[in-house]
Amino acid sequence: MTYRTGREHFEWLAEQALKSLPEAFRKRFENMAISVEDTPSEEDLRAIGISHYDLLGIFRGAGYSNRGGFFDLPSPLPDEIVLFQKNIENICTTEKELIEEIRLTLIHEVGHYFGMSEEDLDQYE
Repeated sequence: MTYRTGREHFEWLAEQALKSLPEAFRKRFENMAISVEDTPSEEDLRAIGISHYDLLGIFRGAGYSNRGGFFDLPSPLPDEIVLFQKNIENICTTEKELIEEIRLTLIHEVGHYFGMSEEDLDQYE
């Protein structure tokens, strides 16, 4: 049976997961937003090329490794990590599983922020 929770509680769990990341990562977040949406958009699905139900989160932005340089101007819009609540909930049957899946998805997307490939990330999951 799928475990469901309200948006406010899900966002709180995501906030707790973010706080659990090593400070070395968190202090390097520059102009970063974490948000929650129900499901991925068609545009997200085309960009990633996977099934609607398999996409648990996405990183949208330039990423940490693409910053820097004397003439680079900061983007007026933040980079963004989006967690897809319904897709994450669909694979969880308890709150404990939900908490762990939020944490794993967040770690995966933070890895993309830092420029890691899917293959690099496989070793952390």
